[in-house]
This record gives sequence, structure tokens and C-alpha cells, in this order.
Amino acid sequence: MKRKIPEVLTDDERAALLAAPNTRYPTGLRNLCMIRVMLDVGLRVGELVNLEPRDLDMSAGKTRGRLHVRQGKGGKDRVLKLGKSDVDLIARWLEVRPPDSVKLFTTLKGGQVSTRYVRAMVERLAARAGIDRRVHPHLLRHTFATDLLREDGRLHLVQKALGHSSITTTAIYLHATDDELESALKFFRAGPVTAPAI
Repeated sequence: MKRKIPEVLTDDERAALLAAPNTRYPTGLRNLCMIRVMLDVGLRVGELVNLEPRDLDMSAGKTRGRLHVRQGKGGKDRVLKLGKSDVDLIARWLEVRPPDSVKLFTTLKGGQVSTRYVRAMVERLAARAGIDRRVHPHLLRHTFATDLLREDGRLHLVQKALGHSSITTTAIYLHATDDELESALKFFRAGPVTAPAI
């Protein structure tokens, strides 16, 4: 069965989406944190809402930003790394988050944020950002995977980051280099440059 090439956000769409939450309010700050985590480490929406404060290392030093994803799809754990700006943003959220909550991302009353809420929130903020197509959490995951493959080029690292059990599943992201391949083929079809006679 042929698999559909995943859609991804353009750079402009990503910037517009990240600018959409109103971070003057705790819910806007939380929503921006969730979007950044999905875009920057490619979490599934179920993995995102199940994160607990203990899963993110906020300490100083080399381990700061280490994110432990427990019981991802297929019951597998994996460890990812958030950048400094993401960790700093989450630290701001932790200052206003209900302190006794079990989950990292909660409602203002301390309850667990649902996957349904996250899907609706992403769609709503994308519309506010002027993105003229359906945007959903898995599209953010696709964007992360494509960006990582373009940056690093190693499919097995993308597989590990996404928590895929089979590299065949990850191979769908090889479309990321289609533009580069097309450019190379155009050059190749034009024929080799003839060296000047000596």
C-alpha cells in the first residue's frame, strides 16, 4: 500500500503559528509551550498530555532540557532534548501552573489537558494565524521529522526521535530531500560542463 507523503508547515506558517497564542494569559503561555514541544521534539499528542513535571530535567548543567517520554506508542520509553529557549518558556509556565497537578500541562484548575483540547487548540490558533489549511498536532510532528532529516540527514536518528519501531515507517520523510534531488537532476540533465581546450 502506497503511503501519502506527509504535509509540513512552511517556515512562514510555523512563525505565524508560534506568534498566535497570547502569552499574557496563563492558558496562552501553556498553549505556546505545547506547540513548541510538538514542533521541537515531535511528540505525539497523547505523549504530550501525559508528560509529568518529573519527565523534564530543569536542573542546571548538561542534563537540562532532557525530556523522558514514558510509555510512548508501543509501550516504549525514549529520551529527547529540548533547547534552552523551550526550557525557559516551560519554566515560565511552571511559575503559573497549579502547583499540585500531576501533569506538566494542565487546566487552570489543575486537571489534565485532553488530546481533544490540544487538537482543537492547534486548529483554532492556526486559523487565527491565517494559515489557510487544516493544521493538527500530527502535522507539527511531521514538520519536526522533516526538519530533522533535512538538518541531519540520518534517517535512523529521525526514527529514534519519533519512537518508530520500524525504519520503513520513518522512510516516508525521505520526501524532505525531493527539492534538492530535483535541482541536482536538472543540473545532471543539462549535461556536464565542457572543459576549455588547453
